[in-house]
Amino acid sequence: MSSETADTTYAEGASLENDWRPLAIAGGIVGLVGLLAIAAPVVTGLSVSIVLGALLVVGGVVHGVHAFTARGWRGSLWQVTLAIVSVLAGLAVLAAPAVALVTLTLVLVAYLFVDGIVELGMALWMGSAPGRLSIAVSGVISLVLAGLLWVGFPATAAWAIGLLVGVSLLVTGFSMVSVAMASRPVEDTTPPATEPRGAA
Repeated sequence: MSSETADTTYAEGASLENDWRPLAIAGGIVGLVGLLAIAAPVVTGLSVSIVLGALLVVGGVVHGVHAFTARGWRGSLWQVTLAIVSVLAGLAVLAAPAVALVTLTLVLVAYLFVDGIVELGMALWMGSAPGRLSIAVSGVISLVLAGLLWVGFPATAAWAIGLLVGVSLLVTGFSMVSVAMASRPVEDTTPPATEPRGAA
């Protein structure tokens, strides 16, 4: 291995070792935000709805600007239509974020149900392959969660989305801290070699 290759390899491997502290701090902040979201799931859910509405409005404006600036493009009519629908949907979400939260909860229930069915089907298709049991358990958990959210609906709409976002942020923050702590440089604690007693 040439010295240039060795230097490049060392630089790539040591980059995270030198920056593990910022990653750990960022992970701690993300985890703290996740804990706050879990502690106040209703506020988190409403915040998600408001952010979604704002994104829809911004996306609609972008589509509208593109439709009017790209003159002669055959898709301009579709761009204008999409812009109008997106802006109206965003304004509706911003006007009634609680209603949008109910809709998002229904989408979450549908996703968990489909995910559970797909994972159970995959587990059956895998036969006796390794990992089949874990996939089946994941599918069952998804179906159970979907059932619990559906049975408690619409009361679950008040906290389901916020709790999911909080748990996701907490897990992300924990994983970031774990990666940072595992990337810390290990100090060389090997004791110095001693000469044999009989050496001159």
